[in-house]
Amino acid sequence: MKVLEKVSNLAGNTFAIWVILFGVLAFMFPMGFTWIAPHIALLLGLIMFGMGLTLSLQDFKGVIQAPKAVLIAVAAQYTIMPLLAYGLANLFHLPAEVAVGVILVGCCPGGTASNVMTFLAKGNTALSVSVTAVSTLLAPLLTPALTLLFASQWLPVSAGNMFMSIVKIVLIPIVLGIIIRLLFSKQVDKTIAVLPLISVIGIVAVASAVVAVNKDSIVTTGLLIFTVVVLHNLLGLFLGYMLAKAFRFNLADKKAMSIEVGMQNSGLGSALALAHFAPIAAVPSAIFSVWHNISGPILATWWSKQSETDTTESTNQTKNIS
Repeated sequence: MKVLEKVSNLAGNTFAIWVILFGVLAFMFPMGFTWIAPHIALLLGLIMFGMGLTLSLQDFKGVIQAPKAVLIAVAAQYTIMPLLAYGLANLFHLPAEVAVGVILVGCCPGGTASNVMTFLAKGNTALSVSVTAVSTLLAPLLTPALTLLFASQWLPVSAGNMFMSIVKIVLIPIVLGIIIRLLFSKQVDKTIAVLPLISVIGIVAVASAVVAVNKDSIVTTGLLIFTVVVLHNLLGLFLGYMLAKAFRFNLADKKAMSIEVGMQNSGLGSALALAHFAPIAAVPSAIFSVWHNISGPILATWWSKQSETDTTESTNQTKNIS
């Protein structure tokens, strides 16, 4: 078990490298990875089940202890990123399927990687975990509704079918994970350190499959999509931070909110795109998965060296958000 834990920690710390490496391999040898595509929903379900195993009632205490901070961050997650996606899709005159893919990833909740990045950045990890949990549980309702609102001008969107997909691959696995942890907490705690390895394998497999299936499309539109995805992520990080600053959050909370807003559950975006739209619609999510695992660690490394220097801001989170 200790060996697996070390491997899991190594995989988590070098996540971006593996995503890039296997993305390149999938582009060069697509036939070796296309077989994964039909199983993306199952892979994401396993990842969400693992997320459920890591959650406890303690993780939802932040909603009660600091409801304003959680509410603001979740609201920012579901407004800033969809609006940015819609604006970028129009600004760059994206093809319909690509536009929908960009909007879809913008309408997804935050991913679990945001919690790791917040921790590495010395941000408010408790706030980050609470926001991720709440935004993920709201995803079955908000992701289809927002996708319908912003993407229907390009392609027909079935919010009802998308709702059912998210319930199956996100909500049910997470709830099952939470229940199993409540019933068998001791056994789960012994294996929880291995879960990052499973998440890394799952996300790498999803991203590789999307790249393999869309090799030809990436050749023609890859640079355009990459540009839009990078702008989407960086603007999300910046606006999340500025909104937290406007509400006079302390530095730790600013870091958490910035990362929560800017980092999406790109695996969910890929799964929904492949299930409900053309394969090319999954490419923005796949590229997002690669890019935010580059920008996130860079930002976290820089922020980890920053300390609260503004003496007018409270170092007590509850004073800022109560």
